[in-house]
Amino acid sequence: MKVYNTLTREKEVFVPLREGEVRMYVCGPTVYDYTHLGHARTYVAFDVIRRYLEHKGYSVLMVMNFTDIDDKIIRRANETGEDPKELANRFLKFFLEDMEALKVKPADVYPRVTEHIQEIIDFVKKLEEKGYAYEGNDGVYFEVRKFEDYGKLGKINLEELKKGARVEPGEGKRNPEDFVLWKKAKPGEPKWDSPWGEGRPGWHIECSTMSTKYLGEQFDIHGGGNDLIFPHHENEIAQTEACTGKKPWVRYWLHTGFVMVRGEKMSKSLGNFVTIRELLERYSPEVLRFFVLQRHYRSPLDYTEEGIQHAKNNLERLYHAIENLRIALEKAEMPFKWGEEEFELYESIRSAGKRFHEAMDDDFNTAEAMKPIFEVANAVNAYITKVEKPKASVLRKALEFFRMIGEVFGLFEGYFKEEGESREEELIELLIQVRSELRKQRNFALADEIRAKLREMGIQLEDGPQGTIWKRINV
Repeated sequence: MKVYNTLTREKEVFVPLREGEVRMYVCGPTVYDYTHLGHARTYVAFDVIRRYLEHKGYSVLMVMNFTDIDDKIIRRANETGEDPKELANRFLKFFLEDMEALKVKPADVYPRVTEHIQEIIDFVKKLEEKGYAYEGNDGVYFEVRKFEDYGKLGKINLEELKKGARVEPGEGKRNPEDFVLWKKAKPGEPKWDSPWGEGRPGWHIECSTMSTKYLGEQFDIHGGGNDLIFPHHENEIAQTEACTGKKPWVRYWLHTGFVMVRGEKMSKSLGNFVTIRELLERYSPEVLRFFVLQRHYRSPLDYTEEGIQHAKNNLERLYHAIENLRIALEKAEMPFKWGEEEFELYESIRSAGKRFHEAMDDDFNTAEAMKPIFEVANAVNAYITKVEKPKASVLRKALEFFRMIGEVFGLFEGYFKEEGESREEELIELLIQVRSELRKQRNFALADEIRAKLREMGIQLEDGPQGTIWKRINV
C-alpha cells in the first residue's frame, strides 16, 4: 500500500512504526459555528482512510482534537453575548451530532484544549528551556530561525517568508516570522495562570501537545485540510521536533483538497458555505458520503446541487442492484453445479474486488475504486435477467462484495443491519397483503395511499405478473 506524503511530495510505501498498528491524528474543528461541507469532506475522507486501514487488519488508534478556546470563539461570543465556554460546548455538540449523522466513526480520543492547559504550559516551558522560545511583552514566542528545518512541509523559503512578514505594533516578538505559543490575557478574555502570567495557548501548540500525549513523540499519520499545511502544520513540526530532540515526529502527512464553489474555496470567511444540517434536510447522509468519495481525497471537489443529485442517482443504482440480489435470493436454488453464467458473475466479482483493493492501496483512491463497484452492479443485474433459476451461492458472493464495500465506504448500513431488523420486513410484507386485498375490493384510493406512504418512508412497491415486490430506495 502506498500513500502520498505531503512532506516528501511523493507516494511512499506505507510502513507504520509498530507492526499491525496505526496511530493517527486528525486536526479537529475550532468550535464556533456549524460544520459545513468543506469540513465534512475532510472528516469523511479520513473516516474512509481509517476504515480501510482497519479492513486491512490494522489496529487504528485515532485522535481528533477540539479547539475550544480561540480568537474566533471569543469574537463570536462577544457578538452573541454568550460565555465563550458555553458557545464552544454548544457547537462541539453540534459537530459530533453532524459526524454521527454522516456515519463518521467516533475517534478513540477527543482531547479539548481547555482540558490540557497544564500539559501545554509544560510543553512551552520545555521549548523555553531548550532555547527555542522567548517571552515578549504580550506572550511567549517560538523563534523560527533557530529551527534549521523550518519550511520543510510547506516548502517555505524562510528568507522569502521574512520579507512578507512584519511585526505589528504592540507585538512582543523579535522577528516577523516568529509565532506565538502562549498569549498573555487581554481584559475580558478567558485566561489561565502560567509562569508568564495569566493567558491562554496559541493555536499551533495545542495540537503538538495533545497528539504527543496520546500518540507518543512519534506516530504514523497526521491529517487535515490543505489549508493547514502552512502555517499550522509547519509550526507544529518545528515546535514538536525542537522539543523532542529533532527526531522525525510524523511519518506520513496527508491533506485533503478544498471543496470549491464557482472557482473559490468554500469557507466561512467568504460566506459561500453550506452547512451539513442544511444539506441533510434535502439529502441522506449516504448521498453526501457518496458525493465526497467520487473524487480522490487530495483533489478539489466542486460543490453543485447537480453534482449531489448525480451522486444520489448513482447510489440508487447500487441500491437497486442490492435489492435485486435480495429478491433473487428468495427464489434462488441450492446449486449442484454452476453454468457459464455463474462463472461469469463470479469472475466479475473476483476481478472487481482485486481492482477495488488496488485502487485503495494506491493512496486511498476512492474515485478509481468506484468503477469496479458499478461493474459488479451491472453484472448482477445482467445475471438475474439472463438466468431462469439463479444460484444462491454466487448471489451470496455478490452480496458479500457489497457488504465489504459498505464497511469501507460507510454505505448500505440500513441494508446490512443485524437480523433483528427483520420485523420491519415482516411489517412491509403485511402492508403489501393489505394493499392487495384493498385492490381486490377495488378500494384503489386507500391502496394507492399505502403505496405512497411506503414510498415516503423509502420503500418502493413494484407490481408485476408474479405479484408485488418491494425495494428500499431511501437514499
